Formats: sequence, C-alpha cells, structure tokens
Amino acid sequence: MDIIRSLFQGTLLLQQWRLPATLVVAVALSLVSILLAWSRRWRRSRSSAALNLPPGPQTLPPLGNLHQIGALPHRSLCALARQHGPVMLLRLGSVPTVVVSSPEAARDVMKTHDVHCCSRPAMAGPRRLTYGYKDVAFAPYGDHVRDMRKLFVLELLSMRRVQAAWNAREAQVDKLIENLTRVGLNPVSLDEHIFNTVDGIIGTVVFGEIYGTEHFKMQFVDMLNEAMDTLGSFSAEDFFPNAAGRFVDRLTGLVARRDSIFRRLDAFFDEVIDQHLNPTSNKLIGEGSSRSDLVQALIELCKDNAFTHDHVKAMLFDTFVGGITTSCVTMVWAMSELIQHPRILKSVQDEIRAVVGKKERVSPSDVPKLQHLKMVVKETLRMHPPLTLLLPRETTQQVNIRGYDVPANTRIIVNAWAISRDSNIWKDPEEFNPERFMASDTDFNGTHFEFMPFGSGRRICPGMAMGMTNMEFTLANLLYCFDWDLPEGATKDISMREAGNLVFHKKTPLMLVPKRYRTSY
Repeated sequence: MDIIRSLFQGTLLLQQWRLPATLVVAVALSLVSILLAWSRRWRRSRSSAALNLPPGPQTLPPLGNLHQIGALPHRSLCALARQHGPVMLLRLGSVPTVVVSSPEAARDVMKTHDVHCCSRPAMAGPRRLTYGYKDVAFAPYGDHVRDMRKLFVLELLSMRRVQAAWNAREAQVDKLIENLTRVGLNPVSLDEHIFNTVDGIIGTVVFGEIYGTEHFKMQFVDMLNEAMDTLGSFSAEDFFPNAAGRFVDRLTGLVARRDSIFRRLDAFFDEVIDQHLNPTSNKLIGEGSSRSDLVQALIELCKDNAFTHDHVKAMLFDTFVGGITTSCVTMVWAMSELIQHPRILKSVQDEIRAVVGKKERVSPSDVPKLQHLKMVVKETLRMHPPLTLLLPRETTQQVNIRGYDVPANTRIIVNAWAISRDSNIWKDPEEFNPERFMASDTDFNGTHFEFMPFGSGRRICPGMAMGMTNMEFTLANLLYCFDWDLPEGATKDISMREAGNLVFHKKTPLMLVPKRYRTSY
C-alpha cells in the first residue's frame, strides 16, 4: 500500500508539472523501477549508523523531498532550513543533497573543505551543452578546470582584453543613451534595453566586429535563450541518474530538445571558428575586420596547450551563460529598487552628477569615485543574488560540516539568498538600504561568507570583475543621463515577484519613462 500511495502522489506531482496526459501514465510506470532502486539505496545509506548525518525532513519515496521544492527553490529551502537547521540533508529523487544556509556552514564548504567540496555533480544538460564538461563552470574539478580557468582569467585580465572591453562598453552605452533619448517621454521596457547593451558588450569582446551584424546577433541570442531554458528545465536524470531517469527525459522530449539546441549551437560555433581560421572562406564578416577578440585568443591558446576546438566552444558557452543574464538581472533589480526609494535614487544621482560635472556621459575614470553607486550595487546583489542557489557542488570524500558527517558523492547546495536575508546576520534584511555598506568592509570577493553572490573558493566566478565593471558603468550612465519615473497611472509599489530557473529575475518587465538630463555640454 505504501508503494501504491507513493506512486499515486508522484503521478499527481507530474500532472502539476503539466506534462502531456499521454506521458503521465508512462512516466508513472517508470517510477516503479525508480522506487525499487531508491528503496534499496536509501536502506543502504541509512545503515551507516556510525555517521552523524545532518537532520532533514521526512522523505516520500521515490521523490524523496522533490515534492517540497517549489517554483522558487531558494525560498522553499530557506523555509525548510528554519525547521531543520542551517545544515540540512535532503533526498532529491535518489540523490543525497546537503543544503547549507549559514555563513559558518558555507565557510566549511568553500574554504575549510573546499578541495573536497569543489567538484560538480554530473548533470545531463550541462554535460551535453559543454561538450562533455570541457568548460570551467560545470566541469568536475581537476587539472582540466585549473588549467582552463588560469588561461581564461589571464586572457580576460590581459591589458589588450581589458582595453577591448572598454571600447565595447563605451560604444554600447553610447548606443543605449541614444536609443533611450530617441523614445522621448514614452515608457520603455528597461529590461530589453539593458539586455541589448550587455549582450553587445560581451558579444563584441568575444566575437569581435561580427557581432555588429544584426542577423548574426539575433541568430545567436535566440539559440542562447533556448539553451538557458533547456538548462533550467526539470531533468529526471539529474535526480534519478539511471536508465529510468533517462527514459523519463526521452518521454518528455527533453533529450530531443537538448540535442537539437546542441547541434544548432555547435554548427554556429564551428562557423565562427572556421571564419577565424580562414577569414576569406566565410561570409560572416568582410575583409579588414578585427581579429583581436576572445575567439581568436582561445584558438591561439589551443595551439600551445592540449586543448581542442570543443574546449573553445565550451568556454564560449560559459562566457555567454554567465556573463549576460546575471548582469542584466542585477541591473533591472537595482533600477526597480531605486524607483521605489526616491531618496536613495536622488542621492545616487547627485553623487554621479557631482563627479561627472558637465560631460556628456560618465567616463571610465569616473566610476571608481562613485562610492554610493557601488553600495547600491552591493545591496542589490545582497537582496537579489542572480544565482540564489550557487551552482551545486559535490563532495569527493567524506567531510565534516558544522559537526555533521557528509559522505562522498553528496550534492551540496549553498543557499546564498537565505544567508543574505538572515536577520541574525543583517539588520532589517528585507529593507533596501545601501548605506549598510558605508562603514563596512564586507565585499563580494569570496572572503565574506555572509555575502557571496559570485561564490567563493576554487569555483568563484572567473568573470566577476568584468561583470561588476559592466554593471557599474552602465548603471552610472543610466542614472546620470536620465531622470526616471513610472508610467502615468502606475503606483510606486511595483511588483517585485521573482521568476526563473537557473537565474531568478523580476517576473514582470520594468516599464519606466526616461527623461533626458541636460547639462551645458
């Protein structure tokens, strides 16, 4: 009877996910084999009486605790942690998972035991889209990740790449200001304008001048959006890593979708690489166009290292997935918070305009002087970390976290959102108050575990510096060049509801009216 009851409840959950009705019965049948395998594995894990395992909620075979994870998992896990503690053991399908929700536990994971907690779990979507983990973000930790990360960061931070990024940044921000000025006093979806700007910056740095070709750009953005949707989709294989999980993913069509977007991205990347190797054999760009872009740099690195073109393509995928969406989401959240807090908005604008003077726009040399703006960005990252749950980790051997034994091959999730909203750490955590950082040395560089929107340790985001510079420079110009207001009839209490999968963004577009700020330039 217990098996039948669990199977029935699992089937109801599948119906809530709105799978096609014809698939529900087939999936339910596959759950029988999953249930049997899960029961055997669960009994074996519970037989380890010598281990002091973390506490956690009761499980429901074969789903484990999956049915307790809602559409906003960072909130669901935060609520569960309040009941079971900051180190909590869950069973997500058949995968043992420890969720940490305190700075002390996060320090154990990402500093004390970082070497044994810095690998990544095997997940079907990332494995396919990164050419069998030939990237940095999703690959299990090892020599490959260390070498690729070192070369990638060195290339990003080289003087040539830094200058190329500033050229792209200034050109795209100029275009943003021009486009917003052109709309007059009509409401605009700021989300779209910000996305186009950041996408233009990253695209130009990565691909060079070819990213100015509208057809090329739109083609790639469409594929990238599909890839992000695929990565964020529920994959049974991630939680039931056996034949049954793969069978369910085939039934739902996820495998077919994943293979389709992979083939399209692969063909696209091949064309780009071929063009860089043989400029005259491809029509993507004409003669005389620039070759000092990231693609060319990565190709050159392949000649001197044991890397292939698949490594280049995997790194390009990482750059766009990590470099565009997170920056855009953060800037939209920042503008949303500022428009609801007019005093803070005016204070930031006054600072920027005092520093910039009567120039046409903010220049790169102005940004380091904008301390209040930097506090606004920090507070936005605290309240709205784009990766609310940092990318999952996996233990390579048994470790001890806050007195609890965590076996090898256990998935670890760090709930950065819960930590940054903890009232035991932050005063009035639900209040948007950038001035809390005024007399504080708390930073996002990975050494303060109460504030780590970019992660920490060996897997800290390698593009953190570029992402922060893009956000600060773009926001500074938006706030300097325009005064902002809500459309006529809109209330100041705009919706701050979240939505998303990997990255959680503002659910509804941010509609604002830009009014050009004029100086005597």
